Amino acid sequence: MPTDHRPVQPSWRAPVPDQHGDGAREPERRASYTRPRASVPGRIWRVLVWGAMVFFLVNVVLLIATVAVNSVATRWFGTLLPQGFTLHWYAQAWRDFQLASVLWVTVEVVGAVVLLSVLLGVPAAYALARVQFPGKRLAMLVFLLPLMVPPVTYGIPMATVMYKVGLAGTLSGVILANLVPALPFVILVMTPFIEQIDPNLEAAARIFGANTFRYFRYVLLPLLVPGMLAAGLLVLVRTIGMFELTFFTAGPATQTLVVALYYAVFSTGVRAPQSIDAMAMIYMAITLIWVLIALQFVSPTQIVSRVKEQRR
Repeated sequence: MPTDHRPVQPSWRAPVPDQHGDGAREPERRASYTRPRASVPGRIWRVLVWGAMVFFLVNVVLLIATVAVNSVATRWFGTLLPQGFTLHWYAQAWRDFQLASVLWVTVEVVGAVVLLSVLLGVPAAYALARVQFPGKRLAMLVFLLPLMVPPVTYGIPMATVMYKVGLAGTLSGVILANLVPALPFVILVMTPFIEQIDPNLEAAARIFGANTFRYFRYVLLPLLVPGMLAAGLLVLVRTIGMFELTFFTAGPATQTLVVALYYAVFSTGVRAPQSIDAMAMIYMAITLIWVLIALQFVSPTQIVSRVKEQRR
């Protein structure tokens, strides 16, 4: 029987490199991994979302620009730009609305609220982060309840009680009213921050002979300072813009800047709109400065959500 002496061809062949050194089928492989194109409804939805965002931002920018230009305009009626520019309206707003006393009251209220909320909120957050006890979830829910419901829902009953006990219209009443949402806010910020601190640090400090005060002073406090600073700045910005609770409990001599701005807009009498716009620009500038300072120390995404590491 004749035997076939032809060489057996291998079933696998190495790719022949081209003159650039790449594989012969490399372009085909790259083409097979291309990202699939979005469907037509997906593209339409993306265009609508981006269009709505751009439309909203443009309207906000134009609104702020209109107020800013009108606050320095001598006369602006029927023309694209004002006939002239002046800072007279800022001086008039400072005199007419007594902004010196209003700003001082705002500083007193904001400073007291930030200080008290940090002093009371940090120990409460430490207890919630370290101590396990029955009903911990319920206690956390009760603490965060003022943040989850509108301030009007509990502001009116709280103001009624304050009027009965004589706290309404006083500086102490305004501070207590603003402390109600500020304290849970500090707890919300500080609880996940404290949970990230290793509990073994306390045990190590105890082993080396540190008492409670020395452990707090030299170990825990330096670790808590960044979180306390971020929480204090966020409470400061929130208190400056807190209108409802301050409006319900403030008197003629205890108005903060946001309440004074409201009364300036809706008060009786003829007032120049430029002076009201100047007062609004002062309020917006103060708030914007503190917001920018706060964003240097904390990211909003760290407050909205936090991914907990799994314990080994």
